[in-house]
Amino acid sequence: MNEKMSMLNDPAVLREVIMDHYQYPRNHELTKEEGYRSVHMASDSCIDDITVQSKITGDIVEDIRFDGVACTIATASTSIMTELLIGKTKEEADLIIAEYFRMIDHQDYDADLLDEAVAMQNVYKQANRIKCATIGWNAMKQMLEESERQDV
Repeated sequence: MNEKMSMLNDPAVLREVIMDHYQYPRNHELTKEEGYRSVHMASDSCIDDITVQSKITGDIVEDIRFDGVACTIATASTSIMTELLIGKTKEEADLIIAEYFRMIDHQDYDADLLDEAVAMQNVYKQANRIKCATIGWNAMKQMLEESERQDV
């Protein structure tokens, strides 16, 4: 097992990644700039109520932003997602999102592809937290699907 993977299996390291993204969320500000898609997501089982924006130009996810009220898991997972997907092609983003959902569903997944998102690997143990860990990812998945439909 490589050093990175052993670190990612350390509960203290996973907690540290989650808390860092919760306390200092990345891309945590909406924009009024033209060219952004926007999806509002709210949970009926938690305080999560966020808006996710993305700017997809051609085949590239140029930018992702989010804001709203959200619990630790929702904030951290969405922050991690923004960093992971910005600059990726739509195809790469789709693949990463699919792997993330495989991990959340406790199936085999590619940890290297998910990088810091593996911090959410144990969410499946708390069914009530799955919606929190996927709310931002579902918003981004929806925007990618809308983008694909427009390209057809």
